[in-house]
Amino acid sequence: MVTLNSSKKVLITLTLPALLLMGNPATGQQPAQLLGAACTAVTDSPVREPGTDRTFVLDYPCDLQPGEEVTIVLNLHGGGSSERYQRPYFPAWELKEKYRLVIATPHSPARRWREEDDQYLHNVVNAVYRAVGEDNVRAFWLVGHSQGGMTSRRIVCTDFFADKVDGFVSLSGGRLGGAPQRSPGAGRPAQANAAPAATSATPATPALAAATAPAGDPSCDFSHIYATGEYEIVALPDSSALAQKYQCDARVRREDVIDTEAGRTHDSGSQNPGTREWGLLPRPGTAQVYEYPNCAEGRVIADVVRMDKGHTEGLEPRIVETIVGMMTR
Repeated sequence: MVTLNSSKKVLITLTLPALLLMGNPATGQQPAQLLGAACTAVTDSPVREPGTDRTFVLDYPCDLQPGEEVTIVLNLHGGGSSERYQRPYFPAWELKEKYRLVIATPHSPARRWREEDDQYLHNVVNAVYRAVGEDNVRAFWLVGHSQGGMTSRRIVCTDFFADKVDGFVSLSGGRLGGAPQRSPGAGRPAQANAAPAATSATPATPALAAATAPAGDPSCDFSHIYATGEYEIVALPDSSALAQKYQCDARVRREDVIDTEAGRTHDSGSQNPGTREWGLLPRPGTAQVYEYPNCAEGRVIADVVRMDKGHTEGLEPRIVETIVGMMTR
């Protein structure tokens, strides 16, 4: 057995070498292979986590070099969903080469995150840390949609994550520093009859459970990016307690992000009828980006409002890159 990085040590057994080399040894520039996961431009092949015998999807740069610095992302799906939905919902894997991302997208068999899943998440993170090397982790971010965002909020300051996490992206999963009022029409719409069959353009997934924010913000230190659909909330707050905590400058509105391409997924099982609050079909759009600049300790505090969108439409490519760009400054 090997002891992996953690303030509370977690022991797992790896059945494959954590980091393998592939390619022509004569080049001296052999790309790394992580945890036995073959790297292709588009892959969602599962990696088995032997401590719990559960799987997760691992994306990493196909030209990753041993010893290279990377940003690790733990990408959590929402309630009623799965890794097969979350990966196209927030497709940061499309930017893994450009921004040097290693992204683990796990799955809860209960289709919602519970405390009994925490050990599995610890094991996934430890396995990825071991594979890339602790000294090569430039930053670590939690990303979660809906109930996955609320789970990120629950775990971010736990003993295991508090000394690892640099930031938390909440995708319709609750805003820290002052929550907006939910739209009166928020929530999954009742369907007139059976959900329509999924097609290749609308991958099968149960409806995602909407998030309800708990009282009180986590007390440890990390950056925070909140993204929401315009129709999910009544209005975005114009201040942030987190921005005050980190002595950020007054909020500024950045240039709008205009996407001419639609996102990759949506809740195909909730379109009979669909509602704008819950989410309709993927489509291009505009996102408003608000940031509190010059925060202490280099923290990033920002809000993103996707106009004419609800809870479940997958994020469009340019706004994904805008968020990833803030994560990797």
